[in-house]
Amino acid sequence: MEDSAPRPSTAATPANTPAVTAANPAERPVYVIGGGPGGLATAYALRTLGLRAVVVEKSDRIGASWRRHYDRLHLHTTRRLSALPGLKMPRKFGRWPARDDVVRYLEKYAEVHELEIVTGVEVSRVERTADGTGWLLHASGGRELTGAAVVVATGYNHTPFLPEWPGRDTFAGDLAHASAYRNGTPYAGRDVLVVGVGNTGAELAVDLVEHGAGRVRLAVRTVPHIVRRSTAGWAAQYTAILVRRLPVRLVDRLARPMARLSVPDLSAHGLPRPGTGLYSRVREGAIPVQDVGLIDAVRKGKVEVVAAVEGFEDGKVVLADGTRVQPDAVVAATGYVRGLEDLVGHLGVLDDRGRPTSHGRRAPKATPGLYFTGFTTPISGTLRELAHDAERIAKAVRKDLRTR
Repeated sequence: MEDSAPRPSTAATPANTPAVTAANPAERPVYVIGGGPGGLATAYALRTLGLRAVVVEKSDRIGASWRRHYDRLHLHTTRRLSALPGLKMPRKFGRWPARDDVVRYLEKYAEVHELEIVTGVEVSRVERTADGTGWLLHASGGRELTGAAVVVATGYNHTPFLPEWPGRDTFAGDLAHASAYRNGTPYAGRDVLVVGVGNTGAELAVDLVEHGAGRVRLAVRTVPHIVRRSTAGWAAQYTAILVRRLPVRLVDRLARPMARLSVPDLSAHGLPRPGTGLYSRVREGAIPVQDVGLIDAVRKGKVEVVAAVEGFEDGKVVLADGTRVQPDAVVAATGYVRGLEDLVGHLGVLDDRGRPTSHGRRAPKATPGLYFTGFTTPISGTLRELAHDAERIAKAVRKDLRTR
């Protein structure tokens, strides 16, 4: 049975809402998979153009990934440049909104715009309808939803990635992915090794120090670029927006002297300046680490930088330089995978790293009507670009449907 989405009267609706049959392609909604910032913004943008948009969220609430982030998280982008289309973030959030503020904002966003959202339903597979006029979504509970177009907004941080380190299962201490970390209270007085020096790893190391961990080590494989979140009131995001369309090599050259002026040399502490350019690294998917205390913690010896983790042996952690350490706990800030293979992998729209080959308003050539948002890490700020993508995708969907 092929059903259209329900028409709930509230912003979020439980999964058992009755469906309405839509045999006529013109009556089919545009399905947005994922109830995070990208999905909500796209649904709003579609609505403003007169298109029915239905958000399908597998969790029982919108903004699920934001609710799971660690307690101390604040945006690294400014409040004004992080708002979604159609609703400003309140000034009371401050310049750098906290995690809980972002969650409240997303809830308010859905309420104010009366978005049509179905929660508790997970879409497992997307494919063309038999007649080729739309898209068929296979969802939990045996549901089959038929849409005119589909926007995949399941998020960059979808599935935690924990490396298959040799001997990992023999480690006697606590081993957890950073996605399970909330705050450093459980680690007070303990010896902790944080693996990975992206923004998450850097913040968790500082958080552990502030919560009284007995010893904090940070395992680094590739030395990151570190930037100040704000210098003399000027947010790093402003600079990123100004340079994002300049040639990569030019930005790399401009970034070097700026780094020397704003960030001290930490070579003696195990963090030498990177040999590759800042923007070159960004284009490869490596966003600079925004300093929220790491520099001071490393300089004062509160966070010790060590080599990358190679494996586990005899209850100890084996590092790339041959050193063996024996922490009480290991927190792996080793990132996430997109988790799109089962959903759309059969459509030939993913690259060899599982990322969409097309993004934003450009649908893959072989799959017109299928769009992706939120799967890049733009230097200018993820929320800002999600907002822009939403409006561009909505216009592309309208144009495509009119053409069809």
